[in-house]
Order: sequence, then structure tokens, then C-alpha cells
Amino acid sequence: MVSETELARLEAYRGASAIPDDFDEFWDERMAEADAAPLDFEVVPADAPSTPTCRLSDIWFRGVRGEKVYARYLRPLGPAGDSRPVPLVLRFHGYPGRTRSWFENCSFAGMGFADITMDNPGQGGRSQDVGAYAGTTVAGHVVLGLDGDPRDLYYVRLHQNVRVLCRIVRELPGIDLSRVCVYGDSQGGGVGLATCALNPDLVSRAAILYPFLSDFRSVWEDGADEVAYEGIRYYSRWFDADGSRADEWLGRLGYIDTLSFAHRVRCDVLFGTGLADTVCPPETQFAVYNALTCEKSHILYPDFGHEEIPAFDDEVLRFFWQGA
Repeated sequence: MVSETELARLEAYRGASAIPDDFDEFWDERMAEADAAPLDFEVVPADAPSTPTCRLSDIWFRGVRGEKVYARYLRPLGPAGDSRPVPLVLRFHGYPGRTRSWFENCSFAGMGFADITMDNPGQGGRSQDVGAYAGTTVAGHVVLGLDGDPRDLYYVRLHQNVRVLCRIVRELPGIDLSRVCVYGDSQGGGVGLATCALNPDLVSRAAILYPFLSDFRSVWEDGADEVAYEGIRYYSRWFDADGSRADEWLGRLGYIDTLSFAHRVRCDVLFGTGLADTVCPPETQFAVYNALTCEKSHILYPDFGHEEIPAFDDEVLRFFWQGA
């Protein structure tokens, strides 16, 4: 159980990681690159069967480097057929993993929301990773590309492909673009907040649970670079054993740090934290939440770690319906 003194410290904590001076310019340029990529996609029937109330489809599209990227698309079907505009949830999965099952994603369709969830390249799903990263490719997507130009970091490429997916969303018939929500937990929480920050004119609400990719310097300095963050420990031990280059490589990670994106988020955010989380330390999560300047609320779960939190699921339902 977290003491009142510790909770007060967390509620005031602003993070240890610095935002790169050219962060906003950097990402404006990366989004312009993604917008300039040819929009090449197809929506085809999924292997799983559709039902009279929900159509299941596969979306395949070309990423900014020509890679094939996959997403699952579920669209509820009402009495009026496809002509009824419906709200949409963009859902992002945890690390490492892939899109959740059709069955699980039907929960949003049951609420009357369409649902799109993308496989992150190289993490176990169907999306293609074209590779060619500068530096080690042994341990952890966090450090993929860390020895090269920040433009070629794994998560920079991922956020650019999410931007392409957001362009596709605008092309899909029957989507109410005024009611596009984001949901993500762990890695999905970090990617989800970045999606909000980089696509502020599309996303209206976001539910974020214990976001990964947050406050990298704090993770490294506190020795919490294990499990999901283990790539940082591997990189620092093998390529910066005396710590003399820490400012350099942590500076590059600043371009993909969820904490860096927080100031750009404009939509309403529902944020959940398990105070017993040992995978994504609560300190790093509070840093992100405290940096958000949008309308926000933070729900704390004292006895929960990095695990399914059913109570938060129910809060997500209410939160998304408030915006619908």
C-alpha cells in the first residue's frame, strides 16, 4: 500500500526526462512525411465470420517505408445497415504482442462503436517490419535504431504508420469523425497518448491504462529497466558501460518518450494506474499524467499491478459513452 507521503510525492512528480528542444518541429516533420506517403490500402473480409450485427474485416495498408501493415476492423451493423454513422475506437495493444482476438474486440462493437486495432510490426502479429535499424537488434524495441538518426527509431516509424492509419480512418464510410476515441494499455497506452498528441484534430477522447514508454531516464536511474524496459538495461551495459554517453542516448529516446508527448494532447483523457505496478513504475505514469494539460482524470488502484483491471474497463465504457 502506498503511503500518503509517497502519494503526495507522486502527485507532484514531473519526471526526470528532458524533452528535446526541437521535439515539436521534429514531429511536425515526421507527420508531414507520413501525410506525403501514397495512401494504399484495402479492406477485405476477415477469416472470422461476420454476424448480422457486426462486420469483421482486415485492413492492409502500405506504411511510410512500403511495409505491409495489418489491422483488424470491426463495424457494428444496425437496422439501417451501413448508412448509420458510428463512433470509432482506435485500440493499441501491449508489449510485445499483437491485436487482441476478434471476440475480445467485439466488446466495443457491442457498445455500438466501430473498432480498429493495428498489429505493431515485428511484435508477433501480421504487420511487416522492414528492419534496417542502426545498432543492436537483440533486445527490446525501445532501443531499435538508437545508434542512428532519431528519425529511424522503431517507435518513430510506428507513430508514422499510425498517422497513415488515421488517414485511412477518414476515408472509411459510415464513421462519425467527431467521435473517435483511443484506448490503450501498457505499450498501447504510450502509443495511444502519442496518437492523441500527433492527431489532435481526430481524437476526441482517450482511455489510457499504465502507459509504457514513459520517463526513460527515471526508469534507467532507478534500476527499473527490466521486463518491458529491459532493452535499456541491455543497451547501457553493453554500449555505455561507464554511463558517459547517457545524455546522448537518453536524449534520443526523448523523441519517443510518452512524457514528451503529453503537452501536445488536447482531448479528454481517462488515466488509470495500479499503484503496485512493477513493470511500468507508478512514478513514470504520474510524470506523464502530471504533464497533461488537457481535461483529465486519474483513477488509482492501490492493490493492482500491471494486470487486467476490470473496474477500469467499466470506467472506460462510461467515459466513452459520455462522449458519444
